[in-house]
Amino acid sequence: MEGAQEKPPESSSTDPGSGEPTRSTGGPEVLPPEETEGCARPLETAPKKLCGYLSKFGGKGPLRGWKYRWFFYDERKCHLYYSRTAQDANPLNSIDLSSAVFDCKADAEEGTFEIKTPSRTMTLKAATKHVMLYWLQQLQMKRWEFHNSPPAPPAAPDAALAGNERALRLELEQEEAELKEFLCPVKTPPGYVGVAAALQPAPAMPLALQNISLKHLGTEIQNTMHNIRGNRQAQGTGHGPPGEGSPPSKEPQREEQPSPSDPSTPGKDSADSLKPAPKSSLTTSLIQKAKRQNNTFPLFAEGFSRNRTAQEKALALEQQVLVLTKELKSQKELVRILHKALEAAQQEKRATSAYLAAAKDKDRLELVRHKVRQIEELRRRVEALEQERESLAQTASLREQQVQELQQHVQLLMEKNQAKQQVIHKLSEKVTQDFIHSSEQPLVPPDAANRDFLSLQEKMEHLKDDMEAYQTQNRFLNSEIHQVTKIWRRVAEKERALLMKCAYLQAKNCQVESKYLAGLRRLQEAMGDQAGECSELLRQLIQEALQWEASEASADSVELSPISEYDEYGFLMVPNYEVEDLQLLAKIQVLEVRSHHLLAHEANERPLRERWAALGELAPSVELKQLLRMGVSQEHRPRVWKWLVHRRVQHLQAPGRYQELLSRSQTCKHPAARQIELDLYRTFPNNKHFTCPTSVFPDKLRRVLLAFSWLNPSIGYCQGLNRLAAIALLVLDEEESAFWCLVAIVETIMPAGYYSKTLTASQVDQRVLQDLLAEKLPRLMAHLGQHQVDLSFMTFNWFLVVFADSLISNILLQVWDAFLYEGTKVVFRYALAIFKYNEEEILRLRDSLEIYQYLHFFTKTICNSRKLMNIAFNDMNPFPMKQLWQLRTAHRERLEAELRELEQFKANYLETRASLVPVVPEGCTSEDEGDGEA
Repeated sequence: MEGAQEKPPESSSTDPGSGEPTRSTGGPEVLPPEETEGCARPLETAPKKLCGYLSKFGGKGPLRGWKYRWFFYDERKCHLYYSRTAQDANPLNSIDLSSAVFDCKADAEEGTFEIKTPSRTMTLKAATKHVMLYWLQQLQMKRWEFHNSPPAPPAAPDAALAGNERALRLELEQEEAELKEFLCPVKTPPGYVGVAAALQPAPAMPLALQNISLKHLGTEIQNTMHNIRGNRQAQGTGHGPPGEGSPPSKEPQREEQPSPSDPSTPGKDSADSLKPAPKSSLTTSLIQKAKRQNNTFPLFAEGFSRNRTAQEKALALEQQVLVLTKELKSQKELVRILHKALEAAQQEKRATSAYLAAAKDKDRLELVRHKVRQIEELRRRVEALEQERESLAQTASLREQQVQELQQHVQLLMEKNQAKQQVIHKLSEKVTQDFIHSSEQPLVPPDAANRDFLSLQEKMEHLKDDMEAYQTQNRFLNSEIHQVTKIWRRVAEKERALLMKCAYLQAKNCQVESKYLAGLRRLQEAMGDQAGECSELLRQLIQEALQWEASEASADSVELSPISEYDEYGFLMVPNYEVEDLQLLAKIQVLEVRSHHLLAHEANERPLRERWAALGELAPSVELKQLLRMGVSQEHRPRVWKWLVHRRVQHLQAPGRYQELLSRSQTCKHPAARQIELDLYRTFPNNKHFTCPTSVFPDKLRRVLLAFSWLNPSIGYCQGLNRLAAIALLVLDEEESAFWCLVAIVETIMPAGYYSKTLTASQVDQRVLQDLLAEKLPRLMAHLGQHQVDLSFMTFNWFLVVFADSLISNILLQVWDAFLYEGTKVVFRYALAIFKYNEEEILRLRDSLEIYQYLHFFTKTICNSRKLMNIAFNDMNPFPMKQLWQLRTAHRERLEAELRELEQFKANYLETRASLVPVVPEGCTSEDEGDGEA
């Protein structure tokens, strides 16, 4: 069955720098048989062109069967073209070898092999098994050369270009050596490929119509007209077919060869002939092609055997011209790139000078618009790279499917081969036993014994042939699997490099946009409430920036940029602030988070994921402590948290304990049930899992909190427990696991009394934090004391819910990773690190109201988790636990003394109030008197 028509390559291929054409079926490309003796052939002397006659299975109905086709390989596109004869100008179709795999079956007809592409499977047959193996090995090498060829044009200096060529040659030699381990290089079959095959007539078919492709009838007609007009022109000029008439002149006339034709690489002439064109131009083209074929082809065949040395010199000169041409192209490309870089630098310099020289805001806004256009250009480039990445991903998936199919096929063949070897072994044993028994039994007639022996010997020969065929097939399939696997790995590496490049460009785009929004904000602050055209334009630009959603800009790049409207745990990335200035800050924060995530993904997250995957069974160690401080990857976090929680509550856990508490909460109503119900839908209003009416998370949270209220009646329920349990539910997803996580935090990690009615332990930690801030950040505390700022308004909630309302989700969960393992010391470390992270920003504020406004949302502006972690666990050292215990003990004693004093004061007041006799003013009636009169 003929495939769909594809555009063939150019018909005339002339080496750069020379006026003479190169022919694919001629001698300069294919070595004669005398030079291909031996098992191995050097890479330098391998034929550049691959061509010859093969039988192709196809057709429909009564015409279905084998058809002879002339096949020739195009190195530029890695396509195997085929036509009816070697003299045809236009190919019938082509096979894309870049994504193809090859297969040969031992039980098929001799010389039969298959070329499988994602779209179709081509069945071909060579004249002999030797020719088949030669074609398969050459096609493998051509495919490998194509996948390892450097990109064109190579924009590199001459030395780099020569280095690339040497590296490519070393890779090809290494691949050829590896293939020798599977299958010894096959000698060039004389008369079946290259020049000898091109000079021979096409094999005849029983029926002339059987060899014609009806699917490409138009191409067949064009090729036939081409040959007829060529023969007529040859007869008119005194040149007959090869071998007939007078011999041609020894030198081809260059006037008659303005655009030589190459039967192995048809091109623009053939492609243009398919388009509607005037009849006269088509006739002229066909006559010129006929002249070229009849004038050059016979001469080439005659002179090939006589002028081998001259042709080898011509080959060397052509290769030298080709290398020089490539070097010239690379130098031109380098000059062009340098020109572009110079122009870009000059434009940047002019833009910077113009911005600095601009005296009016209107001029600066025009420069801002120019930056917007640059952002749009970057976005288009990112989209183009994403499309290229998707195509590579599809190609890689197809390659994986092909490799899996080949592996299955090889497995089946190995099993079949093993079964046949067992049969051979059994037959050999049976033959041996028959010979032994025949000596013991009476003699049979000589004729019958000879016939039996000959039949057994014939069977043995057949089995040996089959075994040899299967061994050859296995060796070839092993080499095919080896090469396809290497190609797949290279494609995967290229895809990974493109993903990194795309992520880098996307991060740079986010940085540019973040700077653009920050510039708009500064302009807004500088202009204030001034009315005017510039103010209105600025307001319009800010509105457009706020309306743009991250999900719309990266709809096609979800894998590259997982940060969209919601993160992976359902938290809203852009908070819904009502104040326009805060909306702009939120937008800038999201862009900074995205940029940091993309830039740090390859450098930090991937190695961290690999370390967690290689960790194996969890056990307390210094390495685990360091990994937990750096954060747990998303896919491993549920498993790690369950292990951390189990370490802390294994003495409290009992089978069925959670279900027992749930059944009690269903039968008896807890006093805290009403408060739990009120706080249920106020938990994380910025998380879609707790705001969606159809979500199951609120019901899970209700059951977890009610079960805990029955487990610990002294606490029951305290505001803040709902957020602790909600974080556990989002990560662990299981109710019982989240319940025990809440138990671990309240009863084993936090000090006793942290969630009691008086919140004594929480107040103690606030005083301890004030002392640590004064020790670690004296400048900041002096600045806050000067403006009489009380930090406990913000920090009290930090400690109560372990930053659940304060930090963005990826940093929050990283804090919890270390908190569940190390305890409350991590909370102090991160509280100090947060103030250190933003210390300079706070010191620049000169008003207590501005400081309070900044402290209200400044934790959400932290996006660099690596920097915050380094501050917490490196810059805050030394941080001994003994010091923390001493500070807690001292402040607890002071606080308890203050509470006792307050209780005493309260008791004295009540006693004094009770001892006083109520005095009724004159003219007023007491309640008792009024009741008596009534």
